[in-house]
Amino acid sequence: MQSERIGIRLKRIRERIGLSLRQVEERSRQLAEKKQNPDYFISRGWLNNIENGTYTPSACKQYTLGAIYNVHWSSIFSAFGCDLGEFSRDKAMFGPSKTQLDTRGDGEDDTIVMPMKSKRQFKLDRTSLLAKLGRIWGEIPVRLLQHMDLRNGVYGFVGLTDRTMFPIIRPGSIVQIDQNQRKIVQSKWEDEDDRPIFFLELRGEFICSWCEIADGHLSAVPHPKSKCQVRRFAYPREADVVGRVIGVTMRLVEAEAE
Repeated sequence: MQSERIGIRLKRIRERIGLSLRQVEERSRQLAEKKQNPDYFISRGWLNNIENGTYTPSACKQYTLGAIYNVHWSSIFSAFGCDLGEFSRDKAMFGPSKTQLDTRGDGEDDTIVMPMKSKRQFKLDRTSLLAKLGRIWGEIPVRLLQHMDLRNGVYGFVGLTDRTMFPIIRPGSIVQIDQNQRKIVQSKWEDEDDRPIFFLELRGEFICSWCEIADGHLSAVPHPKSKCQVRRFAYPREADVVGRVIGVTMRLVEAEAE
């Protein structure tokens, strides 16, 4: 049975980190007392039954196991058949047919704190390549993460002073990059919205722009409304194509100070 397999996995995790049933019970008691909610408490008997596949723990108890075992709660939920990555797709099945105002406040959005490798290495004013989105420092909405392939995806952060592709891609945006699409082909497109945007690695910086290649040179073409200049580089000596931009998350306007 699936519950038995999950129980065995949880038991192996517990034994690997060197915790006894009694120690897990005591730690869960501390968590329940801190939260003033007995639903977070897991007795030795309950935990033994969970590991044997007899019981399926409640959401609070799954949270407790994740905290004690140092395993993210979403992984625990997924192990018991609740894949949070599918939530947005499932919710879309019952989405409103008419345009509506989302009245939920910012506080209603779960966030995850993503540690950056080095704060000093990440400069918000400059466009940066993020081999994994986990290198960003900050709180990122779970609803955003559910649409991203954090394990395999490659992302870029458009610097706060980089207006090259404004207003299509605004400063401060996060862009998703397909590294399989690196070839710049001179082809016709219906309008600027269909024109491929590429993420480029220059010598010492990154840039996100339209591209043209001719006579051994790559031209980084900005959006005409950005008022930026076309930049020309010897290719591939001075510029590399990281990949094509296939997705973007951005603010439409700058947030106003309160």
